[in-house]
Amino acid sequence: MNYRRNSLKRGFTLIEILIVVVILGILAAIIIPQFTDAAQDAGAASARSQLQTMRSQVELYRVQNNGAAPAGDASGPWTELVTENYIRSAPNWPSGFASVYVAATGDLTLTFDLTQGPSPDLNGDDAGDAADVTIIESW
Repeated sequence: MNYRRNSLKRGFTLIEILIVVVILGILAAIIIPQFTDAAQDAGAASARSQLQTMRSQVELYRVQNNGAAPAGDASGPWTELVTENYIRSAPNWPSGFASVYVAATGDLTLTFDLTQGPSPDLNGDDAGDAADVTIIESW
């Protein structure tokens, strides 16, 4: 006699798989925007750090040249600072950031171009807007 065992099929049903996919989708929707914010925050921190370094090099140049600020255009004094070995190369600002240099006074600031996308949220209002650009310009 040939006995067949009543075999049970084991596996996941379509409903169970769909529930798992929906849960993963919800988790991804929550987590992915946080990574975007982290990237913007890292860019802002990098820009601020580079700004402080460049300001230090401009000040060092002024001290060693009897108070004279390095010559440069509106974007910065990079050519003269590189030539005189104060910096290796012009800074590579994160996306959206641009430097503003006043050669007469040696003032170096940053600004953010909102056409490049929202600025990093520096004031905590969950919007990358002109108020955040004002904060960047006050660094």
